[in-house]
Amino acid sequence: MARDAGIGVGVSEDVEARFVAFVGTHRDRARRLAWRLIGGDEAAAEDVVQDAFVRAFEALGRFREESTLETWFYRILVRQAHNHRRWRRVRELWGGVGDADAADPRARGPGDPALRRRIAGALDGLSRPQREAFVLVHLEGFTTAETAGLMGKPEGTVKSHLHRALKGLRAQLADVHDPGEGISS
Repeated sequence: MARDAGIGVGVSEDVEARFVAFVGTHRDRARRLAWRLIGGDEAAAEDVVQDAFVRAFEALGRFREESTLETWFYRILVRQAHNHRRWRRVRELWGGVGDADAADPRARGPGDPALRRRIAGALDGLSRPQREAFVLVHLEGFTTAETAGLMGKPEGTVKSHLHRALKGLRAQLADVHDPGEGISS
């Protein structure tokens, strides 16, 4: 029987209380992951996290214990983020959004909002699998094996997505990136 953050899924007593404990343990990481997956919108990330926790709670009785509860939940979260991004693109096509970047990207610091938008835009330019693999491994610290489980793909495929993501990010951020620093492949 899988146990995570005090939740025994097969045990019926106090399931709600244990799920609340699970939420308390994983809420910050889930919010950070959602924020990164959907491109830096705090309110949207909160909505995605809340929807993922609700869906997980509603599906708790169907959890088959083929993975840890944490892995199962993060897979739900990744799907919710994907759905949000898909519908956001549809809304953007109808709304027409965009901002201009500053003239010299090298003059900006890491906390600079324009630079953060530029990085979020570069991440947005990746395919969904590339973005998910990059965020899960390089920003959230999951292993490639864990990421493969979260994405439902073979580990070799995840490594391929990571390689392509890094190549794409380097190309999109070449004017900002110092080749002597940063992420290596």
